[in-house]
Amino acid sequence: MAILTRAEAESLVRDLPGWTLHEGSIDKTFICQGFPEAAAFVMALVPDAETADHHPDIQIKYKRVTLTYTTHSAGGLTQKDFAGARMAERTFRAGDYAEPADQS
Repeated sequence: MAILTRAEAESLVRDLPGWTLHEGSIDKTFICQGFPEAAAFVMALVPDAETADHHPDIQIKYKRVTLTYTTHSAGGLTQKDFAGARMAERTFRAGDYAEPADQS
């Protein structure tokens, strides 16, 4: 799979609110209701990540889940990383993981 140019990656990340482009990777921190929801969100990612044979680096800090995508085998960002990020967004929106909006 071809590594994306910086311009291509910048264009693709614009369609992913909250995702940050770094040299060779993209990441986002999702804020969940609590630790159980954070763990459930991560587990919900597993089937699609396995099917795609493309897995994010995952960091859980209590209710915060940071996902980082890079294509290690290619040595940088590829279309697979952006597909993974879109899948993570769909999974997060489809579940009951998000911290409730401030009601004040």
